[in-house]
Formats: sequence, structure tokens, C-alpha cells
Amino acid sequence: MASNTFGRLFAVTTFGESHGPAIGCVVDGCPPGLAIAPEDFRRDLERRATGRSRHTSQRREADEIEILSGVYEGRTTGTPIALLIRNTDARSKDYAKIGEQFRPGHADYAYWQKYGIRDPRGGGRSSARETTMRVAAGVIAKKWLAERFGVTVRACVSQLHTLTPKAWDWSVVEDSPFFWPDAAQVPELETFMDALRKSGDSVGARVRVEAHGLPPGWGEPVYGKLDGELAHAMMSINAVKGVEIGAGFASVSQLGTEHRDLMHPEGFASNHAGGVLGGISTGQPLVCEVAFKPTSSLRLPGPTVDVHGNAVEVVTTGRHDPCVGLRAPPICEAMMALVLMDQALRHRAQCGDVGEVAPRIPGGGGAAGGNAVERKP
Repeated sequence: MASNTFGRLFAVTTFGESHGPAIGCVVDGCPPGLAIAPEDFRRDLERRATGRSRHTSQRREADEIEILSGVYEGRTTGTPIALLIRNTDARSKDYAKIGEQFRPGHADYAYWQKYGIRDPRGGGRSSARETTMRVAAGVIAKKWLAERFGVTVRACVSQLHTLTPKAWDWSVVEDSPFFWPDAAQVPELETFMDALRKSGDSVGARVRVEAHGLPPGWGEPVYGKLDGELAHAMMSINAVKGVEIGAGFASVSQLGTEHRDLMHPEGFASNHAGGVLGGISTGQPLVCEVAFKPTSSLRLPGPTVDVHGNAVEVVTTGRHDPCVGLRAPPICEAMMALVLMDQALRHRAQCGDVGEVAPRIPGGGGAAGGNAVERKP
């Protein structure tokens, strides 16, 4: 079965290609009665969109959402919600010269080997354009989580190449074209990205995403772990090459006395576990970091092969992000929200009669420790 659907009780199926007539998704399992209107999607779609600044791809899509089903008189009906966005600024001619060439580091070769055919226009299904519909579905999940449980999800860029924040202020993240938590550092990032763009090269980035207000108990032991499904969700995003939960790989260099999150009646002393123990939420902030590789579509020439096995030189023209991670925070937020809503519904289905269990240790306990930079909640 082709894996174009994510989630169990709250399931999202996306469809469409980067340069096709439209992209869309079907959201199944949303409870009835949630107020949803086209304007609810605008903010997050604009946050994800290309063309927000000179540091991203200059493709400018309208990203106007059409609600085709599942909503009546402004509220969800419990039936499948179909969402559609028409592509309005595709330039397929930019890919004419590489239609039979494989871009190194791109999905071109893997798609060719799997299907024996591929859509070279903008990468087709492997394009980050597909994530637009994830963000749209995430809007529904974030709204339900906030209204039903008071859960909020936020994300920022926590590393660009070797640059890391020198200070941390979540209140300035949305004011920056980089989703960056240190306003004073933005000019330095501007200078770096301007030089990178002129060079024709690309760079990777790290994104931090957090959820606050989770009750304890979400997630399932063994195969339905909250952190396991979160890692799966993040790894499904284009260009992601690494995922950390809590302290992540820094756990390797920690002692048990450093890593364990001591508990007191007043709360947890730390959050190295990232808000998950045994695959189940603790009520602390859910903390995840995601590594994005450098963009593979470059205008700098390099050797490759074509579909006939001949050695050729490839140069990618068109509009591409020099750092795809700069548009990733809304995508990571959406994927975390989709996981959380699905897990919330699954928890309600099996354990809804359990109720609140005492004692309940207050959430908090600070950020995940031991990462590349100090990260504050």
C-alpha cells in the first residue's frame, strides 16, 4: 500500500505534485463541531510560504485554501474534510534541461529506481510544496488541541549552519525572517545568507519544536510510543536527516545522575527526556529538534548521470531555497500537532474512563539539557 496517509484515528492523506494543477489533502477522523473557515489557514500557510523574504525561494503561490467537504455552516461534521490549493506560480520550463538527469542528493534517482518514471517538474511529489497540505491539516489539529486541552505548539530555527542563538526569546521568533529567537543576531544571519545565495551554494538548519500544556498519559507502549511516532512524523518531512527527543544524542555523554529528571511534589527538576517516558507523555513540555540537510538543487555544476547511464554535468536552474530549514518551523509544528491529536483521540478511546490519576506532578522542569546550545522553554 502506498504510504500517503499519516495517522490512525486522525488521519491525513495528501496528494498532488509541485507543478501539477493543485495540491490537496483529506483529513479523516476530525470530531464534529469544530469551527473552521478558510481564513483560519491563512496565517500558517503564509508562515510556510516561499517568497517571505529574499532568503527563500521566490516562487509566489497564492495558497488560497478551498474547503470541499466535511464542513457545514462553518463547523466540522465528522465526515472527511477535503482541502485543496491550486498551484498558481509553477514554472515547469525551468526543469526542461534536467528532465533526464539525476540531481545529486535529490530524490530523482531513488524515484526513478522505484517507479521507473518520475515527474521532474520541481521534484514532483518529492518537492517541499507537498508540505503545504501538512500545514493546512495541522491548522485543524492545533485548533482542536488548543480548544479541547489548552495545548500549544511552537517552533523556531535553533541553528543555521554553524550559527546558534546567543540569546533566547520566543517572543521575537515570529518577527524574524529566520524564525530566530535572538533579534540582535538577525543582521549577522542576513549577511551570511546574502553571501551564501550569491555563492550559489546551500546550507542546512536545525529546528526546535515544542508542545506545552500536554496532560500526562498520551502515547502507547512499545509500538505506538509518542516519541516514536513523533520521530516518524518529523523524518517524513522533506530534507530531514535527524531527529532528537529531549537531550537526544547528548544523552550519550551524560551520566545517569545527570540525565534522569528528578521529581519533586512541586514538579520535575529538568526535562532531559523531552516530556516522554516509556513512550507516554509526562505532562512536561514535549521537546523535539529536527535536522534539515542542505538543499540539493544547486546552480553550481557537478557531475552526475542521466537516465541512460551516461556521465553528464548537471546545473539546476529555477527558484530554490538556499536553506529549506528556514521555512520548516510551521511544518514541524503541523507534524507535531497531527501526532498529538491522533494520540489524544486514541487515548480517549482506550483510557477515557481512567480519569485523572494521583499524584500528578506539575509539568515544567526546564528545557532539554545537553544540546548544542542552551535552549530555554
